[in-house]
Amino acid sequence: MKRYQPFQRFLSAMIWMPLAISLAGCATTKIETTGSRLQQPLCVAGAASQPVAVYWRPQWRADQKEPPLREALAQKGIERFIARHGCINVKELKRLPAAASYSDMSLLEQAQQTGADQVVLITVRELGPKLQIGIPFIIKGGTEVVIEVRVLNAAVPLADMRTHWENGGTLVVKGLRTLEEDMSAALEASLM
Repeated sequence: MKRYQPFQRFLSAMIWMPLAISLAGCATTKIETTGSRLQQPLCVAGAASQPVAVYWRPQWRADQKEPPLREALAQKGIERFIARHGCINVKELKRLPAAASYSDMSLLEQAQQTGADQVVLITVRELGPKLQIGIPFIIKGGTEVVIEVRVLNAAVPLADMRTHWENGGTLVVKGLRTLEEDMSAALEASLM
């Protein structure tokens, strides 16, 4: 009976390996948005849009790893989103200090100095890979973006929402490589 053990292991591997490979890479995207959303997209391709100032700030959890790296990726993701949508008439893109608080009026006044009529305030709460190991799945991973977006026009909030964007699944392991695009995709889901 002992001489068949290597063959049984081989046969078992031949059965389970294709199943594991077929599950690997089965990533899905899940988007949850709460709060008041924009009634229409921030802009429509081919149409002129209102001049807008885009301000963003990080508000990480206390144990956040590598905040400077994540902030650089958030900035690039926001820039990618703006570049992808040429119809957005951005007059200013600026990172605000994380600790400072701003009133709607102060943000609009700052925006009007640049010639913008609207403000888009993006608060980045989470931007990174995640990995869960254990029951009921062996490995479940992916990336997630949690942002709060507030759109103002003449001190009237047009939108005030929180978006939780996730991409991943069972046997998916992702790192920092896609975070720039993930940030852009979360903004796409929120504003377009």
